[in-house]
Amino acid sequence: MSTATATPRTVPHTTRPQSSVSRWANHNRKWVLAAPAMIFTAAMILFPLGWTLYLSLTNAKGSVRAEKEFIGFDNYASVFADTARFWPAVGRTLFFTGGTLVAQLVLGMVIALLLRKNFRGQGFVRIAVLMPLVATPVAVGMMWRLIFEPNIGIVNYLLVRMGIPAQPWLAGENTALPTTMIIDIWQWTPMVALILLAGLTSIPEEMDEAASIDGASAWQRFWHVTLPILWPSVVVATLLRGIDALKTFDILYATKGRGGGSFNEVETLNVYAYGLSFDYNNYGIASAVLILFFGLILLALFLLVRGNKVK
Repeated sequence: MSTATATPRTVPHTTRPQSSVSRWANHNRKWVLAAPAMIFTAAMILFPLGWTLYLSLTNAKGSVRAEKEFIGFDNYASVFADTARFWPAVGRTLFFTGGTLVAQLVLGMVIALLLRKNFRGQGFVRIAVLMPLVATPVAVGMMWRLIFEPNIGIVNYLLVRMGIPAQPWLAGENTALPTTMIIDIWQWTPMVALILLAGLTSIPEEMDEAASIDGASAWQRFWHVTLPILWPSVVVATLLRGIDALKTFDILYATKGRGGGSFNEVETLNVYAYGLSFDYNNYGIASAVLILFFGLILLALFLLVRGNKVK
């Protein structure tokens, strides 16, 4: 007698059709998930920028709650006509940015090339080189202010012991800005070196060895082999430090005018706008300076990207 085997019935699986909204959200999932962060970031950028632009078109001063009168572009005309402080501040800003950026790129490249080589104590040296990045810029400014203090600073003490006259450093009309540039270079060169070192580690050593076997000198190997491959890292370091150097405020403000000097010796656009806002409560003109400064940053970013052909 044969036994019949029952075949289990297969129940067809039915799925509910997705709505058009669900299909759109599933197709654009990456944008949907990133939307809250993008909206928050846009609000944090657009609202202060829009409010600053509005204040720059008014005669806001004295109190933020005081009545404001719309005056159009009068603040911008006053700023452009200010040859005593605005235009010198523009020159100091460009000089500070260009000088520190070039020095940091050159020194950072040298440090990165040295740290790329294997030697005893390499790990300790790398940590020591990166130590300036740990401290905050204000703390760094206060520390160097004591080092360069005209009367009790260690730098002038050593100069006098060597028979060299003491220098005003942060208080001198011709020495204040270069001294603050030295401080900025000391603190941020390690960051440039770190970026370039990361790029160097991705370059195969066989390429350098092959060029050396072919008779290329150390300079030729660097210029024709290392630098072209490292160029994307140089571009990144230039963009990051260039824009950041333009916006430098904390080190300048922590050290400016100390030791008997006036406040105008290291007055860049950032410091100038801060003084207009918090020293003179002239928010309209200060906002106009900040809008012009923002335009300068955008122009610098455009030139850097176009010059380095970043895509």
